[in-house]
Amino acid sequence: MEKDWISKERDSLEYEVGVENFLIYAEENCKNPKKIPCPCCKCVNFKKFPVKVIRGHLYENGFSLGYIDWIWHRSKTGRSSVGSTVPPHEEEQNADAFKSAFEAASEAAAASEAAAAGASQAAVVCEAAYRNPGGKSGGDDYDKDSHDFKRFVADAQQPLFEGSDFTKLDSVLKLHNWKARFGVSDSAFSDLLSTVGSFLPQDNALPVNTYEANKTLSNLGLEYTKFHACPNECVLYRGVNETASECPECKLSRWKVGKDGRERYKIPAKVMWYFPIIPRFKRMFKSSSTAELLTWHSNQRIHDGQMRHPADSPSWRNIDYRWPAFGSEPRNLRLAFSADGIKPHNNGLTNRYSCWPVVLVTYNLPPWLCMKRKFMMLTILVSGPHEPGNNLDVFLQPLVDDLKKLWEEGEPNVYDAFTKTFFTLRATLLWTINDFPTYGNLSGCVNKGYLGCPVCGDDTVANYLPYSRKICYQGHCRYLPRHHPYRKKKAAFNGQQEFGQPRQPLFRQEVLAQQEKNKFSYGKEVKKSKKVDCAWKKKSVFFELEYWKFHHVRHCLDIMHIEKNVCDSLVGTLLNLKHKSKDSEASRLDMMEMGVRTDLAPEVGEKRTYLPPSSFTLTKAEKRKVLKSLSSMKLPYGHSSNIRNCVSMADLKIFGMKSHDCHVLLQQLLPVAIRSVLPKNVRVSIIRLCFSFNTLCNKIVDVSKLDKLQADVVLTLCELEKIFPPSFFDIMIHLIVHLVRELHLCGPVFYRWMYPFERFNKVLKSYVRNRYFPEGCIAEAYLKEESVEFCAEFSRNSLTTAGLPKDQGKLSGPLSAATVKSVEEKERDEAHLHVLLNNSEVFPYVK
Repeated sequence: MEKDWISKERDSLEYEVGVENFLIYAEENCKNPKKIPCPCCKCVNFKKFPVKVIRGHLYENGFSLGYIDWIWHRSKTGRSSVGSTVPPHEEEQNADAFKSAFEAASEAAAASEAAAAGASQAAVVCEAAYRNPGGKSGGDDYDKDSHDFKRFVADAQQPLFEGSDFTKLDSVLKLHNWKARFGVSDSAFSDLLSTVGSFLPQDNALPVNTYEANKTLSNLGLEYTKFHACPNECVLYRGVNETASECPECKLSRWKVGKDGRERYKIPAKVMWYFPIIPRFKRMFKSSSTAELLTWHSNQRIHDGQMRHPADSPSWRNIDYRWPAFGSEPRNLRLAFSADGIKPHNNGLTNRYSCWPVVLVTYNLPPWLCMKRKFMMLTILVSGPHEPGNNLDVFLQPLVDDLKKLWEEGEPNVYDAFTKTFFTLRATLLWTINDFPTYGNLSGCVNKGYLGCPVCGDDTVANYLPYSRKICYQGHCRYLPRHHPYRKKKAAFNGQQEFGQPRQPLFRQEVLAQQEKNKFSYGKEVKKSKKVDCAWKKKSVFFELEYWKFHHVRHCLDIMHIEKNVCDSLVGTLLNLKHKSKDSEASRLDMMEMGVRTDLAPEVGEKRTYLPPSSFTLTKAEKRKVLKSLSSMKLPYGHSSNIRNCVSMADLKIFGMKSHDCHVLLQQLLPVAIRSVLPKNVRVSIIRLCFSFNTLCNKIVDVSKLDKLQADVVLTLCELEKIFPPSFFDIMIHLIVHLVRELHLCGPVFYRWMYPFERFNKVLKSYVRNRYFPEGCIAEAYLKEESVEFCAEFSRNSLTTAGLPKDQGKLSGPLSAATVKSVEEKERDEAHLHVLLNNSEVFPYVK
């Protein structure tokens, strides 16, 4: 038949004659004339209707331009729909034709068509592939992973059962997404599939068990690589050591050894899972919607001088300034890195087994998406049972190699489904986000002892407390202006006048120069290197990246853990909680040793030692008042957990607070609870500390007010030094003074705290079904969910996935509902006068 009429105008005579001839042809060749696949641009042979309905669709929507070989409307030649009578040998030939065509079809057409019209346009790709089984035209624009992607798309053409509007792919995606959202086990999921399948017609295409359902989402190129590691964590068996049978450093066998000394079935002693990042970044751009969002920072960001996104920060602009070619391409990725240990067995402190996932996030996305579960990419999974410590750099080497490639060479011919163009993808790592112990392991700095502050380095002011047997970090008066009166007061602080100035953090290349002085050997049983009198213990593996030494901030301080520790110390000291209070007999003796507040010296009696009450000491009545205030507070639904469950009125204690409970308590509830129970100077100092944390966690950062915020933080810490004992000032209290600097250089805090990563780690823990192979369970389940998230982008029906919940318009992480704004005294008086002059009760007095 003539097919030139397909591209003609729909009101022309040629198009009308062509439609009638096609309908006659379809009625003669289709098995059921009342259910004919509709070839219009919207249905694309997915839905079946009578001839009258199809005629209206063809005039309203037009004939599908890519549907030239009418394989769905004939029963003897070619590939047919349900009810086909193709001979077996012809089906095999057609299958081979499809397979070879998938390998030769264009990735550009596949990705753009699938992103533009979902699975319906995938039919056009399949039909084009059937027309050209040899793949001799357009095959140069395709990469190998397109074949796997189109094998998945082929399932979109198979209806769930005859006459159904849903396809097999839609059904599997919805069920897999439900499984991921509620953490359903594989056995329960198999039982659900068999139960649902029993309600459907007998010729349904729904998988019968979990194994068959997983096969639908397999072969998408989303995979992982397992690397064997030395049991002492000296090296990874990759590259030149790939075929080695023993460690080149410690000479330990690569395989597990039984009691008889024989290698047990070639079982590796330690394994690391690596999820390649380059294929995953390429697949992000295959979705048109995601590819558009990856340029949000360049096209839709608000430019008003305030910081709402890392793209507004000096660290982001530093990359653009030093490498203009990289910054000129908005699709180049800016990444952040986080590593933390999890206990997969959920046994709390009774089981010390831990594995270490490493997660990447992409800052190109909008604020409400970049920290969501869907866009958090698991890259490395280090097996247990113990934490790697300083040897974590050994396991990061594959990731660092990929990051080096993405920076130096880039990934060429990456297809952007939004702009329908090819480009060379490059990426840079901005900083790492970790708790404080991991901070030291990754950065290579000493984070305890006399050089415990990673920002001050060897200029850290630290004193050893002989009675408390710990190191305190005071001396915050040196951050005050040069002629501030607090600098000359001895007895109020640490017994010494302060004349020094804080040293600026080391310049970027200076850090690298100091780290290169240390000779560090990886491995648990390797002899320790000689101690070097500096603040560094090793050279970080990230300095292999060309740009790493030029970053303003390479490792971010995690405000979540700082808030948690500060809140525990503050509440424990105020309520005098056992093992949490910083006020004890030893701390009082340390004060006497320093010559500070001698009136608080402990009085030794015959039976016990009496500690005179300090200015922050609460009586039982005051404790009861504070705790009753906390237990009776009513908070908005979903704002936080129920604080009442953490308050014990019988014991006058607070217990069991999680990180977010401390976040809400410190920033919002504690200032209200203590406003009537402490002396004014103590109460005001604590409330100022709470407000400082609240301001630090704002979603929008006003750069012009950061200098005043820094001055307020320093003054607050100095006021606290006059109130609390020296043992109160551990390293977490001292790190508060450096938070404003990182806020100024890196942007809003909620992009750099551990809340979203902790939630993601909880999801990874829920994947564990087999206690003997926890890492394998996590790897397989993560790949499955990653496939669901990717496939949902091409589903015809809208699908709310587990990685992107319904409230996707909200910013990630706990954010304070209240906004604290500090006003000048003149503005406050003007506002006060305005209220008085507009109050009817004041009119007689004004008159």
